[in-house]
Amino acid sequence: MSQAKPLRSSFSGPLVGAIRAPGDKSISHRSLMLGAIAVGETVIHGLLEGEDVLHTAAAMRLLGAQADRDSDGVWRVRGVGLGALQEPAQVLDMGNSGTAARLLMGLVAAHPITCVFTGDASLNKRPMARVTTPLEQMGARFVGRSGGRLPLTVVGSDHLTPITYRLPVASAQVKSAIILAGLNTPGATTVIEAEPTRDHTETMLRHFGATVTTERQEDGALAVTVIGQPELTGREIHVPSDPSSAAFPVVAALLRPGSDVVLKDVGMNPRRTGLYDTLIEMGADITFENQRDQAGEPVADLRVKHSRLRGVVVPADRAPSMIDEYPVLAAAAACADGDTVMLGLKELRVKESDRLAMVADGLTACGVALEVGADDSLTVHGTGEPPKGGALIATAMDHRIAMSFLVLGAATAEPIKIDDGAFIETSFPGFVTLMNGLGAKITEV
Repeated sequence: MSQAKPLRSSFSGPLVGAIRAPGDKSISHRSLMLGAIAVGETVIHGLLEGEDVLHTAAAMRLLGAQADRDSDGVWRVRGVGLGALQEPAQVLDMGNSGTAARLLMGLVAAHPITCVFTGDASLNKRPMARVTTPLEQMGARFVGRSGGRLPLTVVGSDHLTPITYRLPVASAQVKSAIILAGLNTPGATTVIEAEPTRDHTETMLRHFGATVTTERQEDGALAVTVIGQPELTGREIHVPSDPSSAAFPVVAALLRPGSDVVLKDVGMNPRRTGLYDTLIEMGADITFENQRDQAGEPVADLRVKHSRLRGVVVPADRAPSMIDEYPVLAAAAACADGDTVMLGLKELRVKESDRLAMVADGLTACGVALEVGADDSLTVHGTGEPPKGGALIATAMDHRIAMSFLVLGAATAEPIKIDDGAFIETSFPGFVTLMNGLGAKITEV
C-alpha cells in the first residue's frame, strides 16, 4: 500500500450535481469469480476498479481464467468451467478485502488444488474460522494462524460432501462461501440463516444458470439451497452503483443546506437498503426515480435534498442490510435532533477495524455526546446542529471510517482531519475528486 495520505474536510456550501458512485463491490467480486468458472465469455460493464476488486481479478488469473479490461472500460472474463480452476503458482493476495478472501476460499475448497491466501495488515487480523469451520465439515482442509487468520493455506478437494449448515451469525460472506463450495459438490448444499443477508450470490448464480432455491422454514429462517455441478454459462453483467459507496454523498447532501444531488444507477437490493430506510425514517428527502431491473438486481436513481434529521431507534434486525453503513449513519446522527439508538452492532467489531470503537472515539473527539452499550449498541445524542469538529481521526486503515468523518467534516464548524485516506481507493476510487466536484472541500494536509 502507498504511504499515508492525511486529508482535511472543511465546512462547505451546498452540494449540487449528478454523479455515479463506483460500481457495487459485492457484485463486482462475484461477477469475476463466477465468470471464471463459467463456460464461455462473461462481459462486465461498470466493474468497480478499486484495489479490492483488482486483487480478485488478479487471483482469478492465477487460478487459470482470463480477466482483461478493454479500452472502453468493459471487462471480459474467459472462464475455465466449473471444477477446472488451476493450482496457482503464487500466493493469492486479497489485499484489504474480507469478501474476496472468504468467498474465494469457498470456491477453491471444492477443487483438488492447494492455495495460500494472504492480505494486508488489516485483513490478516480478521477472523476466518467462521468460514473454515463449515468448509472443513464439507471435507476441505485449512492450515492457518490462530483463529484461522491469514496467511492461510487451503487444501481443496473435488470430493466434498454437501452439508446443511445453520449460520451462527448473520453473514453473507459465510453463506456465499458455502454456496460456492457447493457448486462443485454433488447433491444439495443448504445454508440456513435466521436473518436474511445480502443475496447477490444467489441472484447472480441464477443468472449464470445454476439452480438456487430459497425457502422459508417453520421458525421463520431462510434455507438457501444450491444444486451442485450445474453448467454455468458466461453472461453479460451490468454492475449497478454501490449503495454502500453512494451512502457517503447521500449523507453529505442531507447535512448541507441547499444541497440537491442525484446519484445514478444505485443498486436497490432490499437486503442492502437498510441505511436508506433509516434515513427516510429520520426525515431525509430521498426520492427514487427511474426504477428498473438489471439481471435480477433492482436499480434506481436517487435524488437527495438537504433535510433536518431527527433521531430514531434502528432495530438490530436491520443490521445485516446496512452493516457497512453504520459509520456514516453515525455521522448523520451526530447532526440530527434527538437520540439515535443503533442496536445489534456486534459485527462492527470484526470489520476492517473495530468500527464501533472507532466511530465512538472519533465522534467523541468531535464533541458528540454518546454511549456504547454493553450489548454493542450505540446511542448518539444529537442536538439538531452539527458538532464542533476539529479532531484528528485515526482511521486504522479503514476506508469507511475515513470517508464517514470526511463527510461529517463538511458540516462541522471546525475542519476534521483523518490520518490516512489512502485506503479509500480500495472501495471508492476518485472519492475526493467526486465529492469536491459536488462542492465539498476535501484537501490533502
